[in-house]
Amino acid sequence: MNKKDIIICRCEDVTYEDILEAYNEGFKDIESLRRHLKIGTGPCQGKTCIPLLQRILFELNKEFPENISIRPPETPIPFGIFSKESKNEKL
Repeated sequence: MNKKDIIICRCEDVTYEDILEAYNEGFKDIESLRRHLKIGTGPCQGKTCIPLLQRILFELNKEFPENISIRPPETPIPFGIFSKESKNEKL
């Protein structure tokens, strides 16, 4: 099997070659690759593919994996805020 044919994100069917092509197009960090390729957005939410993507970016950038991370949410949002009934809202 050719290295380019290896599937990195099983949920979104993203291959090593897809990542290399996107990288060469200018998508050089996890956040931009995630938006462009949808890698890490499937049911596992990147639990298996993001560590692999970090290793690939390390190979390409020669930057340590701990310096290559995903963007955390700015502010955590509690699920209760999405319910129809809220303590501060009258229906």
